[in-house]
Amino acid sequence: MPTLLARSPITPAVTRPEGVRVRPLPRVIGADVPVPVRDGRRVPYANFDYAASAPCLEAVHEAVTRALPYYSSVHRGAGYASQVTTAAYEDARETVRSFLGAWRRSAVVFTRNTTDSMNLLAHAVPAGTSVVVFESEHHASLLPWKRAVRLPAPATPAEALSAADRALRGCPIGSRLLVVTAASNVTGELWPIEELAHVAHRNGARIAVDAAQLVPHRPLDMTALGLDYVAFSGHKLYAPFGAGVLAGRADWLRAAEPYLRGGGASASVGETTRWAPSAEQRHEAGSPNVLGALALAAACETLSPAWDELAAREEALVARLRSGLAALPHVRELTLWGERAPRVGIVSFTVDGWNARDVALTLSDEHGVGVRDGKFCAHPFVRHLLGEDRSAVRASIGIGTDEEHIDRLLTALAALTAR
Repeated sequence: MPTLLARSPITPAVTRPEGVRVRPLPRVIGADVPVPVRDGRRVPYANFDYAASAPCLEAVHEAVTRALPYYSSVHRGAGYASQVTTAAYEDARETVRSFLGAWRRSAVVFTRNTTDSMNLLAHAVPAGTSVVVFESEHHASLLPWKRAVRLPAPATPAEALSAADRALRGCPIGSRLLVVTAASNVTGELWPIEELAHVAHRNGARIAVDAAQLVPHRPLDMTALGLDYVAFSGHKLYAPFGAGVLAGRADWLRAAEPYLRGGGASASVGETTRWAPSAEQRHEAGSPNVLGALALAAACETLSPAWDELAAREEALVARLRSGLAALPHVRELTLWGERAPRVGIVSFTVDGWNARDVALTLSDEHGVGVRDGKFCAHPFVRHLLGEDRSAVRASIGIGTDEEHIDRLLTALAALTAR
């Protein structure tokens, strides 16, 4: 018998015979957009900047288009459009909860992005909380904390575990928090977050994971991994409508003063104010970004059934890119734990004799290839990898990347280094 997948004006009913795939692999908007190059031609854009902001999934665009006719205020209106939008907004929260494998009683708070999520958590931690964080973090995870022990970038995953263990054991009595990335936004290398969660819990600490660079590439199960908090951004998950998420244990969030004070965060207002009891209400003051939340949920629903195919495809593309870079004598890939470390589709490198910005501009102007240059909002980590105050070039792969893009980038770099 066919299975009914959904029933609402925003998500129309769809039937799918059991055991039969009806969805092709996800597609992004703009994968073939033509761009001008210096010789006057227009070529299909080769986008290697997914790690900064991923293009919109077609399915996300369709979901937002379906929602727009019913767009209305959430949690406040009694009209039909408001009821539909409120239901869709809360359904989006449950979709994200499922996508992350979060505990049923955990909070799922919609924010603007990962930076906003980590600042919310920093606002909510109990006074006097000791925070341990590695210098290899993105600034979103490195900078928000009032009291932080900053550890140097570890030479191996095993060293990451031992360093975190020593630092947490040395913290004063009281609440403790370990903050780590799941996948580096500089090298793409995967961190041992499950083992780090064990280390944290063994020392009476909680763990907060920046999953911004992991969830666009691989599934994540908070419950199975033992993670207390996870933050990520919609704009890196093919949902560029300005929403992010902080998911995790609700007690610190419920006990904290509202992140923003205003409508929706309060239960009653008079001579004194009583704040809303739930973590979501308390920290989502004002009119929320409904379309951003619906877009993010649509991305979660679209990616979840396609993980195996997407991961296999990405691994082949990354191998093609890395082997090609290794064959170029003047190009050096950045890595913390060596060339065999598991990673997602992010590769950063330098080119001997070339400034990173000049490399990026040349690739764009002459070949229609878009890469990122700089320190990638991870200044201490890039300085650690390069041993000096230099910038690097980053090529990040996503759903719209194909072999021709990889080969065009490699050919362009070969021509550039031959000058």
